[in-house]
Amino acid sequence: MTTALSHGLWACPCCRRLCRPGAGTGGDAERCPRCGATAHPRKPDSLSRTWALLIAAAILYVPANLLPVMQTSSMLGSSRDTIISGVVYFWTSGSPGLALLIFSVSILVPLIKLGALACLAFSVRHPGTAEPHRLGRLYRAVELAGRWSMLDIFVIALMVGLVRFRTLATIEAGPGAAAFGAVVVLSMLAAASFDPRLLWDASGPSSHEH
Repeated sequence: MTTALSHGLWACPCCRRLCRPGAGTGGDAERCPRCGATAHPRKPDSLSRTWALLIAAAILYVPANLLPVMQTSSMLGSSRDTIISGVVYFWTSGSPGLALLIFSVSILVPLIKLGALACLAFSVRHPGTAEPHRLGRLYRAVELAGRWSMLDIFVIALMVGLVRFRTLATIEAGPGAAAFGAVVVLSMLAAASFDPRLLWDASGPSSHEH
């Protein structure tokens, strides 16, 4: 398989210009002649960073779904709602579409994203498990899904801002919201840390990570 790296070319991570490393660079980094960004043959420690961020996100995924994401106080009492209790509430109150939307965006999509990233990282170490073109499409889908993973946080922030203008009720974000936000951020960082070019390296005659 012919790659840019096999011809001594590196891709700039910012402007995507192909760079040919000059003499005396040490073989680890090169300045892009167009934008000045630092280019590497492959992202340094890509797999190690990806796995570390994935494990941290998986650990926080549990409290994100078990701890309350929203705490409501009013003259009638107070309540602490988790993501799962919100899904159950909307389902039983006659809004199955909204319940399915929250379940998909807040529970299903983050779980699928973590699983997909783990599958991509696993495929680098175990080539031949899947065809590289399909893995590349999976990586692009993971990047696209990451932009729509903060729906719950946006809704909570909006409700907090609106209800605080009233004196009869207050809404505050709970610890589950912080954990959920951390899961989203860590999964986005894991996707950014993963170098999809490693998938093609693994499928070639010589597999290696730089």
